[in-house]
Amino acid sequence: MTEPGAVDLIHLEDTDGDRCIVRVTGRYKHDVLASRNVLQAEVLAHTSFADARLELYLSQRDLDAWQQELTGLTPGTGASIGGDRGLNLVFHLQDDHSLAVTLHDPDRLSTVLWIRPQENWIKQHHERLEQVRQTWPETAPVSYEWRPPQES
Repeated sequence: MTEPGAVDLIHLEDTDGDRCIVRVTGRYKHDVLASRNVLQAEVLAHTSFADARLELYLSQRDLDAWQQELTGLTPGTGASIGGDRGLNLVFHLQDDHSLAVTLHDPDRLSTVLWIRPQENWIKQHHERLEQVRQTWPETAPVSYEWRPPQES
C-alpha cells in the first residue's frame, strides 16, 4: 500500500511572496505503535529575510485544538499549533486582518512573519484540516496484554 501524497494543513501566502506552509507528509514512522496517530509535517517559511524548513509533529489533539482556535479567531486574538514539545507556530490576527505569524523552534529559529492572507482564508483552512483528517484518519488505539515469559 502506498502512502498518500502530502497535504497542506496551513498555506498562507501574500502578494509580497511571504508565506508560511505546514505540509503534512504522512504518519510518523517509529517503532512505538502508540505513535501511529502522530502526523509528520514540514513547516516552510519564506520572507525577504528568512527561508526556513522545519519539522513538526502533530497529534489528533493538536488538530482538534487548531480547529477550535481557528473557529474562534477574531482580530486581536490568536491561534497556535505545535505546542511545548518543540516547534510552535502562533497566528495572531491583527485589526487590519493581516497575520503576525510567530515561529519558535527552541533549537533553531525564532522569527515573526507578517502575512496578509486572502479574505476567506479561515474557511479554506477548515477545509484543509478536513482534507488532512480524511487523508490520515485517526486509527483505533492499540491495547497491549502482558504475558509472563514461558518457561522452557
